[in-house]
Parts: sequence; structure tokens; C-alpha cells
Amino acid sequence: MVKHQPLQVYERQLCLSCITGIYGCRWKRYQRSHDDTTKWELLWTVILLFTFCLLLVWFYFWWEAHNDYHEYNWFLYNRSGEWSDGTVPILATTAAGFTYIAFLMVLALCHIALGQQLNLHWLHKIGVTAALITTVAGVISVSQTWGQEWDIIPISLQATGPFLHIGALAAVTALSWIVAGQVARSEKTIFQVVVMLLYLSVLLGLFVLPLCITSPCIMEPTNLRPRPDVIGHQGAPMLAPENTLWSFQRALQMNVTGLEVDVAISVDGVPFLMHDRTLQRTTDVEKVFPDRQMDEASLFNWTDLQQLNSGQWFLKDDPFWTVNTLTLHEKALIANQSVCSLEHLLRLSSYHNTTVVFRLRRPPQDHPCYHSWINDTLHAVQQSGVPHSLVMWTPDEHRAQVKQLAPDLIQTSVEKLSPQSLNESGISTLLLRYNQASTEEISKFSEIHINLTLYTVNEPWLYSVLWCSGVSSVSSEAPHILKKVPYPIWLMRPQEYSLMWVSADVISFAVVIGIFIFQNYHMIRYRMSGMRSYNPEQIMLSATVRRPSRDMSVMKEKLIFSEVGNGDGSAEELYEDNGYEYYTNQGICQ
Repeated sequence: MVKHQPLQVYERQLCLSCITGIYGCRWKRYQRSHDDTTKWELLWTVILLFTFCLLLVWFYFWWEAHNDYHEYNWFLYNRSGEWSDGTVPILATTAAGFTYIAFLMVLALCHIALGQQLNLHWLHKIGVTAALITTVAGVISVSQTWGQEWDIIPISLQATGPFLHIGALAAVTALSWIVAGQVARSEKTIFQVVVMLLYLSVLLGLFVLPLCITSPCIMEPTNLRPRPDVIGHQGAPMLAPENTLWSFQRALQMNVTGLEVDVAISVDGVPFLMHDRTLQRTTDVEKVFPDRQMDEASLFNWTDLQQLNSGQWFLKDDPFWTVNTLTLHEKALIANQSVCSLEHLLRLSSYHNTTVVFRLRRPPQDHPCYHSWINDTLHAVQQSGVPHSLVMWTPDEHRAQVKQLAPDLIQTSVEKLSPQSLNESGISTLLLRYNQASTEEISKFSEIHINLTLYTVNEPWLYSVLWCSGVSSVSSEAPHILKKVPYPIWLMRPQEYSLMWVSADVISFAVVIGIFIFQNYHMIRYRMSGMRSYNPEQIMLSATVRRPSRDMSVMKEKLIFSEVGNGDGSAEELYEDNGYEYYTNQGICQ
């Protein structure tokens, strides 16, 4: 009697070995498994997915927060007393962590697509845990120290939302291949229903998501308002040290319509330009007055202030990473800058017919000018000879007195007040941070003829969004960058956006339906043929006749042994019926 036994043929699968080896350190074939993933490993998959989503938001936040990197570094300086670019380690670790977690997510999806058991290696589990804890700690830290910056996400979505929607729709459409494969291979109806419902819910949500996307740049081009004016925030601090004459001159070279500065008052009553409370960051006070480097700037007299250098720190610290773009002549000019007085700035502004907006900081109580600070500042304005119509007055203290002494000054508020309060105070201009005014509020202020200036706007995308919103002017540290934005980055008619939205949904729906039909074609054919009983392995084996599959060998083995064990036919007959010649018949004579 001769009995034929099928010989198992094992092919080398380099790609599969790499996927299972990197993800779970299962490099050998016998280490792999097509069994269901354990609940413990499913939990780790959920943790991996959550970490990926959290890191995606964290990465997007820091990508869009580029507009305010200098502000963040200044916050760190106020806490530590030393200037450093704190965004560099954050960006480096965020990029590394996101790349690592995204790579693990891709490997996990490959495992699911190939039908392999998810078994994350313990080293990767440590890495995922570290990434999750680090990101959560970063989110908490930012919320406590820089909570206002979270507003950058909804604002940036006004510029990126329509395009992120297309990207998300493409990603979910591509996942339909894996979902359809899972539904085709599963023998549990409940699992199929749950997977289908979850996937279709996400897909349907993306289909209707544009109903929630609002962007001021989705408008008729004829309704676009004039280009917002650009005010140099502390001059052009990316190209020259802030609050110096050279910085203001560089800003004026960029055709700015105004200059925004911070004003303090010296002991002898001279208003001068200084952003920080102390002189440590922006001068060489530690060399000239080593015993007074932590004293408040307003406690120095004007003679002492003129001895300080206000430019060498810029060349040393390079706060905006722009020093290497400067010429030798520009570096020489920067190295010789000194503390600038308000009167010098106003004279420069008067010569160029440029508006000046200054934030006046009141000196401490023991200061000789504590009660006369308003009059001292007004005296400097009058001494400079600048037209009062070019000066935007921001302090709220003694505003009524200021209006009587200098009625032509542009009364400006740095607080968002109601229209009624603005009219009662005679305020015609608002100076707010860009996250303090929504698109609706911008339109409301425009209707009541309140000029709105938003700060600090450095990125072209943010400038474009505010332009579409109808802002009259912005204050920027990068006038040389905004100068290159003659038109909003993108402007789309509502009809064009609707067409793009509907077309993307229709294409996605058609692709998903096609993938599901292709993946489940043989299952559908068998069920529509009227067969009351069928072998799942036989259906899956038939599905691989015309295309190679990573489950082919496994399905063949299951089919051979199940049919032989049930006495339904020999292995040769089964292979002949299905058109396979995948093994060699060997006989043993007994």
C-alpha cells in the first residue's frame, strides 16, 4: 500500500521576517503565529495608538508654534535668568519620538494586514511608555507656563483644516484595505460587524467634517480687504538687536507703517526703550556695572545707560538664528549699538512719517518718577517734534488728563473692551495678541470703525488668515518675511471648496467600495452561489489562485489536513481540483 503525504515547503520571506523581527523580535518562522492577539497585547496596541495620536497633536502644536518661539524662549529666560533656545531640545525629542512611534504604528498595521499576531517586544514597550510619559509631562508643562499658546491650534486649523481633511480622508481610505482584509478573514460575525461599524463611522465623520471647518480664506476674492499694514515690533529684531536705532532703520527699510516699542523711565526722568525689567539680557551691564546687573533698568540714570552696549549680545546669543545671514558691515553696526531713548525714536519716526506705538511701563514705587511718569513721557513726545497724530498712546492711567494735554494722540487700548467702553473712553485703536480676537470680533470692530492691530505675527500663514479676516494691521518681528506676502497664501471661493470636498468624498467612497468588493469577492461569490456549507480555508485558498498571498501556504496546509482528516479526498485530488502543483508526491512502499 502506497500512501502519499504532502511535504510542507517553506519559502524565505525576508520582508515578513523583518516586520515581525523589528516589532516583536520574532525573526524565525516558528516564532510567528497566526493565532488571535492576546488581550494584553491588544492593550499595548491601544496604548501605542493613543501615544501616536498624542504625539501627532504635540508635533503639530510645536510646528505651528514657530510663530512664537522667541516668546517661549523669553518665558524661559524670565524663569532661569539665562538666555537659551529652549525650542531646540523640544523639537529634537518630539521629532525623534514621533518618528519612532509612527514607525511602530506602521509595523503594527503591517502585522494586521499580514494576519500576524501582535506581540510588541518589551524594549519597544519601554520606549512607548517613555514617549507617552514625556509627552504628557510636556503637555502639562506647557499648559501651566504657556497656556495661551494652545490657541494656536484652532487658529492654524483655519489655514490647514481643508488640506488636513484631504490628508486624513486619504489615510482612512487607504486603511480600508486592511479593514476589508480583516473582515474577509474573520469567521466571527460579531467581529465583522463591529469592525465595519467603527470604520464606517470614522469614514462618515470625515465625509461630513467640512461642515465644521470654517476658514476666513474661503471667500470671494472681491470681498478681500486691503493688505494689513505691518508694524515693526521692536524694530526688526530678527535682523538687528531689538529696540535699537539700527533695528528701527532696518524695519523702515522693509516699508513698515509703524514701530512698536517698550518704554521705561530712568531715574532722572528720561524715557528709554527696554523690553525687560533688567538690563542683563540685552546689554553688557555685567561688565560695566557688575554689582548692578540684576537691578531694574529704570533704576539707572541716562548717563549710565549710555555707557552700555546693546548690540554685542545679539551677535553672541543669535536669538533668531539669523546672524550668519548678515554682512560684515551689518555686524559692525550691530556691535556698536547703544540704548535708545524715546525721543530719538520719535525724531526718526517723524522724519519717515511713521506711526509709533509704545507700551509705557510704570517705574517702581520708590522711583523718583513714580508719580510723574505720564508727564515725563508726554514731555519727551513734545520735545521730539513728532506730529501727535503719529503717536499711539496705550497707558490707561490718567487717560482723560492725557487727552486734555495732547488731544491729537491716537488713544489705544491693550485690553479688549466692549464697543460701548471704547466709545466712552474715546479709544479708536486696539492692540491685542492675535489669539484675543476671533474672526467675528474682527468684523465687529471693523464695523464700528475700531482699528485693530494684532501682535506678534511672524508667519505668512498667520498673516494670511488675519488678512482674510479683515485685520487692519499687525505687529511683527519679521517684517522682512511678511514683505514677501503680497497676497494671501491661499484663497478659495466657496463653490471651489464645495467641489473639492464633494469630489474627495465621492472618490474615497468609490475606492473603499472597490477595495471591499475586491477583498471579499470570493466570499460574496460563495454566499451568492447558494451553498449552505463551505470551508473558510477553501474560500481563502481559492482567493489566492490569481494573486500571491501571505496566507497561501497556511491556507493550503489547513485545507489539506482538514479534508484528509474528514475523508473527503486525497491530497492529490484536492490540489488537482484547485489547480495547484505546490508539493511533490513521494511514496513509501510497505
